[in-house]
Amino acid sequence: MIIVVDASVLVAELLRRRGRELLARPDLRCLVAEDQWDEAQHELDKRVAAIVGQGRLTSDQGQQLLRIVHDFVEGDVIEVVPRRFYGHMENAARRRVPRDPADWAPVALALALDVAILTADNDFLGCGCPTWTVETLLAELGPP
Repeated sequence: MIIVVDASVLVAELLRRRGRELLARPDLRCLVAEDQWDEAQHELDKRVAAIVGQGRLTSDQGQQLLRIVHDFVEGDVIEVVPRRFYGHMENAARRRVPRDPADWAPVALALALDVAILTADNDFLGCGCPTWTVETLLAELGPP
């Protein structure tokens, strides 16, 4: 199964062992729009800094977690798709997510490839692309 992963779900799941296990499944191909990956990287740094600031991780553990996350992308577990593959769908995608135009990139990528979006964001409902939540995707895929 091929899915486009929304930045907020990507960040949340990359920070969880369960999420990394899901995203790394061999029966799942996870794509993220280049525009969303830029956003996700910024948010990952911010969230790990907050977790370290709360004392839930040491600074070294936080850096190790960020290395694990970046290895996922460099190891092709998450494929960052360049804008040139979905940019032609930007106008259509923006019309389909009027409540949050910043969400256009995953919709454009999903439209260009005719695949679903993994999201927890209700702004994607009604965009014309199938959507999955993490819980329903886990149930659909079953045990690894």
